[in-house]
Amino acid sequence: MSGARVVAAARCWLGTPYRHQASRRGAGCDCLGLVRGVWRALYGCEPQAIPPYSPDWGEPQGREVLWEAARRHLRMRRADEPGAAGDLLLFRMRARGVAKHLGIAAEGAAGPTFIHAMSGRGVVESALSAPWARRVVARFVFPDTDTDTRG
Repeated sequence: MSGARVVAAARCWLGTPYRHQASRRGAGCDCLGLVRGVWRALYGCEPQAIPPYSPDWGEPQGREVLWEAARRHLRMRRADEPGAAGDLLLFRMRARGVAKHLGIAAEGAAGPTFIHAMSGRGVVESALSAPWARRVVARFVFPDTDTDTRG
C-alpha cells in the first residue's frame, strides 16, 4: 500500500456533508469519521469501536484522546522525518487546547494540501497553508504505507 492509495481513498469522500459522529461517505462525517472511512476502505474493518464523543474532544479534561488513539493504531513520524502524502495529520486548533482535528496529507498542483471534514463545509481539500501547517502537532503513517513499521 502507498500514500497515494490513502489519498485516493480520502478523495472519494470529497463533498460528503459534515455530520458530527457520522462516518458514511456521501451521507455525512466529521474529521474522525473521514479517517474511519478511509481506514475501512484500506483495511476492511475499524481497529476499535468508537464510543460517543462530544465536539470538545476531551478538552475539559485535558486528555489527548485523538493523539492516544492514533499512537495505538498508526506509526508516529519522528520530528526529523519528512512528511508525505497519505500521512494522517493531527492539529491543535488552540495553543493550550487538546489536539482535536484530523486530516490526510495530499499534494495539489500548487503544493501541499490536506483532506479533512469541516463544520459547514463538509469534506474538502484545503491548501496546507502556513496557518494550518503551524497547527500540525503530529504526523502518523498508516500501517504498511511505506517501508517503516509502526513503533
